[in-house]
Amino acid sequence: MPRRERDAAVGLYAFCRAADDAVDGAGGDVAAALERLRTRLDGIYAGTPAALPCDRAFADVVARHEIPRTLPESLLEGFAWDAAGLCYRDLAALLAYATRVAGSVGAMMALLMGAREPWAIARACDLGMAMQLTNIARDVGEDARNGRLYLPLDWLVEEDVDAHELLAAPRFTPALGRVVSRLLSAADALYQRGTSGIAALPASCRPAIHAAGVLYAEIGREIERRGYDSVSSRAVVPATRKLKALTRRVGERAAADALARTPALAASAHLVEAVTGAPPRPSAPDLGRIEARVDWLVGLFHRLDARQRHAQRQGA
Repeated sequence: MPRRERDAAVGLYAFCRAADDAVDGAGGDVAAALERLRTRLDGIYAGTPAALPCDRAFADVVARHEIPRTLPESLLEGFAWDAAGLCYRDLAALLAYATRVAGSVGAMMALLMGAREPWAIARACDLGMAMQLTNIARDVGEDARNGRLYLPLDWLVEEDVDAHELLAAPRFTPALGRVVSRLLSAADALYQRGTSGIAALPASCRPAIHAAGVLYAEIGREIERRGYDSVSSRAVVPATRKLKALTRRVGERAAADALARTPALAASAHLVEAVTGAPPRPSAPDLGRIEARVDWLVGLFHRLDARQRHAQRQGA
């Protein structure tokens, strides 16, 4: 990404990461950890952040890009749901969770790239939710071993998969594979919606977001190759396959078609509404053609792959 947007993204990520770690490391005192985070948000939005690098960086991002407090508050709410060990009765409930822990970040990313149109924020939420569903599909076994279950409960019931047994002794079955397959189909639909909004971003930012969508969706393809078994092992996409996925998409353009203008999903409507009342900001300047930046990214993966092969030879 261009330096201005990249620096802002680093500040955003730093706060989100620190907040997640604070909740995960709170032990049995999650409520107190969340209250401390909300107090830190008070300072950030008052322009008096705590003396922490991530808080100061995020305060700058919030001020420069006019990020409504509803967005990071939704992220903290998602962390609270995680800490409570909530399960989700159906896809709609799961999307409400995904909106909070990932759609909110997508919306904030869109704002720091200068996109404020309601449909653009809705598509950013869609892309964040798609990535979160991919995460869930990839981590079924790992989550279950940690006592967490995110798969829609009604889908498990339809496939006669006992949720309690899955948590007690995680193991792969064809029935569970069908649930994972169904979740990946839902993610794919969200990737289509999300990537259709990339045209709302400055041209200089589009390749990075396009690549993120392509590469994250490729995790789903890797899960498919493994027969939808994400219990026995965790799907990892090799660098060579990432390169091939990017190369296949080099010639594509992110067009603002009819799909891009569809209304926000019910799960993310409150985030879009939070942004709608904020004054518009000019888009970042076009710093280069999308083709050149995608070519650079493809070249980067070539270099990374060559370095990986060299390291393997040296180790041998």
